[in-house]
Amino acid sequence: MTAFVLVSGPFTGGWVWQEVVERLRAAGCAAYGVSLAGTEGSGGGREVDLEAHIGDVVRVIDRIGADEEVVLVGHDYGIHPVLGAADRRPERVARVVYLDAGMPGDGDAALAAVPDAAAVVASAVDGLVPAPRGEGWLRWGSTAGLGEAELARLDRLAVPQPLRTLTQPLRLTGDPYARPTTGVLCTANGSGIAMVELLVATGPARYGVLADPRVGFFELDTGHWPMLSAPGPLADVLLRAAADEGYRLSVAESGRPGHLGEFPLDVPERPRERRGRVDLHLPEASGPRPAVLFVHGGPVPEEQRPTPRDTPVFTGYGRYAASLGVVGATVDHRLHGLTDFPRAAADVAGAVELLRADPRVDGERIALWFFSGGGLLSADWLAGPPSWLRCVAMTYPVLAPPPDWRAVDARFRPARLVGAASPPVVLTRVGRENAVFAATVEEFVTAAGKAGAELEIVDVPDAGHGFEMLDPTDGTRAAVARAMRSVVVRLEA
Repeated sequence: MTAFVLVSGPFTGGWVWQEVVERLRAAGCAAYGVSLAGTEGSGGGREVDLEAHIGDVVRVIDRIGADEEVVLVGHDYGIHPVLGAADRRPERVARVVYLDAGMPGDGDAALAAVPDAAAVVASAVDGLVPAPRGEGWLRWGSTAGLGEAELARLDRLAVPQPLRTLTQPLRLTGDPYARPTTGVLCTANGSGIAMVELLVATGPARYGVLADPRVGFFELDTGHWPMLSAPGPLADVLLRAAADEGYRLSVAESGRPGHLGEFPLDVPERPRERRGRVDLHLPEASGPRPAVLFVHGGPVPEEQRPTPRDTPVFTGYGRYAASLGVVGATVDHRLHGLTDFPRAAADVAGAVELLRADPRVDGERIALWFFSGGGLLSADWLAGPPSWLRCVAMTYPVLAPPPDWRAVDARFRPARLVGAASPPVVLTRVGRENAVFAATVEEFVTAAGKAGAELEIVDVPDAGHGFEMLDPTDGTRAAVARAMRSVVVRLEA
């Protein structure tokens, strides 16, 4: 028999699983909604930490019969104690289910994924983070699918969360993916299978584990609390996960991470000069030349090697610009997590200052070119453009934070800031974009049109996100060339 151990996110306890537990038991399974220390009057306070919650889950596992297959389900923060317990009892856990949860590893604290983490810490009273109320739940996830009764229930039963459970790093001795794993994605909260496939195809190598045949995925068309908004569909998905069902991702035949794909155009090598976080690809032309700074996307793990400026695509863009007579600059900015956008923006601003101060650069003719998640970094430049910023280019950009990027600072909203005073924008839009990202692009295009902003769109109907790396066709090569020509023309004007 399968025994489900269900661990919820912050401020909630075992009560949140009531309807799901009833359905699982009706299907002939054992099911336990865990109340962690500090919830539902189970004791605790400022001294309760992540290790205490791991111990709570371990004790539930130890009470389950040896002939039962244990499936641990971690929702939101609950994945931290679930992974800790699976690490302590590896021989007892048959499967881990990530329910609208992140991918924490050894050394990761839950607070790192929380919007405005400093404010959360500051709000704590006697070591406890006050439970949200009303619209305050939106900080922690989408409330889509929750009616007035469910929201009132959350408000009524939620309890403060011990701060140390959020700040203490998770400690693991083994690989969290060493056993069958299932991801359940709540699409109204911003994540879906298409997004995961995009991460595996174009993202850092660490996401490659998600294409392991032992990892399956399901989607639920609801918000962040499916145990309240869709208990029936959630119970069905959990039963199917225990039966080893679920969508499996495909792996590129080359086995090479997507971000190491080759630049689609054959461009000549040019001298490259490294200046701290910035590389300059220098043209043959003499005298101060215009420059374009290429700003990579992300978040990118700090440990990723090669770093973005050393990948074939960004080296290719830098050389391509230099081959056309302008300085092509690349920058390794420090966007390592969703809370890092202010730091990354400062890195970009510093790269611009370095570029404009170089005597080989015409400081009055600069373009900035943003990619993917780095598109949010265009916000400052669209809102208050200096006179020397001749153009902003964007390629498959994210132009408003997706619903599950709540940790992004409110400052980074390009779709809200584009206006008539913004510099000319060259936008490369892909037809096979992830639906969540595509919605942010359309929001930007609509806003730009209403504001009378100068916008040139380079459409690539048959291409997807990261097309330079993944889909080097005649059409994608033509799109790269057209966008580059448009930028260079504006720099030379």
